[in-house]
Amino acid sequence: MSKPKRPYHNREISWLSFNARVLQEAEDTGVPLVERIRFLGIFSSNLDEFFRVRVATLKRACKLGKKAEKILGNDPREILEEIHAIVLKLFAKFATIYQSLLQELAAKDIYIINEREALPVHKQFIENYFHQQVQPTLVPIMLNYIRNFSGLKDQSIYLAVHLAQHEKGKKTKYALIEVPTAVLPRFVLLPPQGSRKYIMLLDDVIRYCLPEIFAIFRFDACAAYCIKLTRDAELDIENDAMESYIEKISRSVKNRKKGKPVRFTYDASIAPEFLEFLAKKFHITQRDNLIPGGRYHNFKDFINFPDVGLSELRYHPRQTLPRPELHQHKRLLVAIRKHDIMLHYPYQSFDYMISLLREAAIDPKVVSIKMTLYRLAKNSNVVNALIHAVRNGTQVTVVVELQARFDEEANIYWAHKLEEEGAKVIYGVPGYKVHSKLCLITRKEDGRLVDYANISTGNYNELTARLYCDDSLLTADVRITKEVREMFNFFEDNIYLGKYKHLAVSPFHMRSKFVKLIQNEIQNARKGREAFIILKLNSLVDRDIIAKLYEANNAGVKIRLIIRGSCAVIPGIQGVSENIEALSIIDRFLEHARILLFCNGGEELYFISSADWMNRNLNHRIEVACPIYSKEIQRELRTMLDIQFQDNVKARWLNEKQDNAYKKTPTSPQVRSQSDIYQFFQGEMT
Repeated sequence: MSKPKRPYHNREISWLSFNARVLQEAEDTGVPLVERIRFLGIFSSNLDEFFRVRVATLKRACKLGKKAEKILGNDPREILEEIHAIVLKLFAKFATIYQSLLQELAAKDIYIINEREALPVHKQFIENYFHQQVQPTLVPIMLNYIRNFSGLKDQSIYLAVHLAQHEKGKKTKYALIEVPTAVLPRFVLLPPQGSRKYIMLLDDVIRYCLPEIFAIFRFDACAAYCIKLTRDAELDIENDAMESYIEKISRSVKNRKKGKPVRFTYDASIAPEFLEFLAKKFHITQRDNLIPGGRYHNFKDFINFPDVGLSELRYHPRQTLPRPELHQHKRLLVAIRKHDIMLHYPYQSFDYMISLLREAAIDPKVVSIKMTLYRLAKNSNVVNALIHAVRNGTQVTVVVELQARFDEEANIYWAHKLEEEGAKVIYGVPGYKVHSKLCLITRKEDGRLVDYANISTGNYNELTARLYCDDSLLTADVRITKEVREMFNFFEDNIYLGKYKHLAVSPFHMRSKFVKLIQNEIQNARKGREAFIILKLNSLVDRDIIAKLYEANNAGVKIRLIIRGSCAVIPGIQGVSENIEALSIIDRFLEHARILLFCNGGEELYFISSADWMNRNLNHRIEVACPIYSKEIQRELRTMLDIQFQDNVKARWLNEKQDNAYKKTPTSPQVRSQSDIYQFFQGEMT
C-alpha cells in the first residue's frame, strides 16, 4: 500500500463507515428477523444524532473559512459534500434491506400494511382507533393561509398533505399534520386473520382517515407525504451573570428546538412543485441537506418493533451470570475488602451495583456516598438508593453533568430530586464535561475511615447495562481509593487539583501518561525487546496520539486495535502503519468498554477508562483511566481481548478502503466473541 498524503481517515467519514457496519447487521440473515429490523432503527437513530451534532458542527465551521481547514485537517465544505454522497448511498441500501425484511416478515405471516392494503375486516377497527386515540391529538395546519411558518419540530415526523380540486378556478390546498408519536405508539396491531398478523404504522392510520379530517373542504383527491426536519442540537450557553448554570442549560435545551436546519428528509414520490412549496414555506435550501427518502421516516421507532409472538424472531434472553465472589457474600463491602472484583456487563448483572448502594444506604457505619452521574435510567434505581441513603442520615454528594448531550433535561430533573431530599449536588466543573464514572463509599471501621471505590467504563444506568459491554472495578485498594477521594475533593473545590500517581486523569495528565507509555514501548522495541500495545476504544481520532502510534509502528511495536466507531488510523501502510491491525465488532450488544494494555517489557500494564482517544476526551473532559493491579482481573481482560481478536463472525477489518470486510477464517472454528465471552464467564463459575 502506497503512503497517502495524509495517513488519517476523516472522523466523520469514518463514523459513517461505522454506521454502515450497523446496517450490515440488518442485512445479516444470521441475525433474528426482528433484531434486524431493530438494527434499521439503530442505524436511523445514529444518523439522526450524527446530523444533529457532527453535520451541524461542520456547517458552523464553514463560517470560519481557511481557519476551519487548519483546525479540522479538511475543508468542511468538502467533507459535507462527501457526507451527502455517502448518506444517499446508505439510504438506498437501507431501502433495499427494508423491502427484503418486509418479504421475510410476510413469509412468517406478518404483514406491515398501508392504508390502501387494509382488509375490509380492518375498517371498523382502524376507524375506531382513529376516533378514540388519534384524532384528539391532531391539529392540522393549513399552509396556504400561513405566511411564515418555521415551527417544524426537530426529530418529529409530519404528513405534508396535498388536497387537489379539479374544479376550474379552485386553488390546490396544502396542509401539515404532525404524527403524534410522542403520545401514541408508532405501530398499531390490527386484528389477526387466522395465523396472519397485521401491523399498520400510525402514519397510515392517519392517511386512512384523511378524507374525514379535511371533510369541510371540497376536494377530488388527497395524498400525504412524510417529511422530517433535523436541527442543530448544539447548546449555545450565553454568559449571563444573572442566570445560574442550571438556568442557562435549561434555556439552551429549549432553544435547541429552534436550531438551524441541518437535514430535510422527504418522501421521494412527492411532486416537485409541492416540494418547492414546502422548502420555501419552511425556509429550507439545498445547503440544508435535502435528502429524498421513502414513504416513512424516523425509523428509530423500529427499535421498539412490536412483539408479534414468535420468539424465534428475537435473540433468546440470556440470563446474567453471577459473580461468585459477590454472590456468596451477604455483605458486598466485605467481599470487596478481601480483593478487587470486576463486573463485566451485560454478562454479569448491574444489580450488584444497585445492591451495593442499597447496602451502603442502610449501613449505619457508612459515613458518605459520592458519585458522578452522567446518564441515568428513566426510573433510576441508582438515584432511588441515594435518596434512601440521605433519608437514613448518610452524607450523599453527586456530581451531575448537565451537558450530557440529549440527557440534559433528565439530569436536571434528577438533580432537583436529589437536592430536594438533601443530597449535595455539584453541577459539573466549569469549562469541562465530567465524563468519568466514579463512586466512593466511606465507612467507619475500627475507629478509622475506610474507602471503597467503583471505577467504570460505562454509566450508572441499569437499562443500558443490559445492552452495553462495559467493565466496572470494585476495589478497596488504598492506592486507587485515595486518588478517587482526591477526584471528589477536586469536584467540590476546583482549585484543589489533587495528586495522582495511579489514576490517569484528563485534562491534567492522561495524555502525557499514555504518550509516555507509548514511548516506553518504542524504546523497548529499539532495544530488541518485546513491545506491543493493545487498545480497545469506541473512537480513536486524536491526530497527535495517532502520530505517536505511527512512530511506535516504525520502531517495530506491534499494535492491535479494537475500535467500535470512528477510527482515523489507517492500518497496513508500508512505512507508516504496517505493524498496526484494527478490527471493529458489531453484534448483539454495544461494545462500550475502553481497555488499554501495554507490554511494558513483560510486566504488562492494564487500564480501564471512561475516555476514548479523542481531543475532547483528553483535553476538554474530566476523565479517568484506572490501572488494574489484580492479576486475576488482568487474566479476565486479556482473555476477553484474545477472544475478540479471534472473532471471525462479527469482526470487520478497519482498512484504507473502509469497506467493512468481515474477518473470515474458513479453516478455523467459528468464534463469535460475545457468545464465547459469555461461555468463558459461565465456565468461571465452576
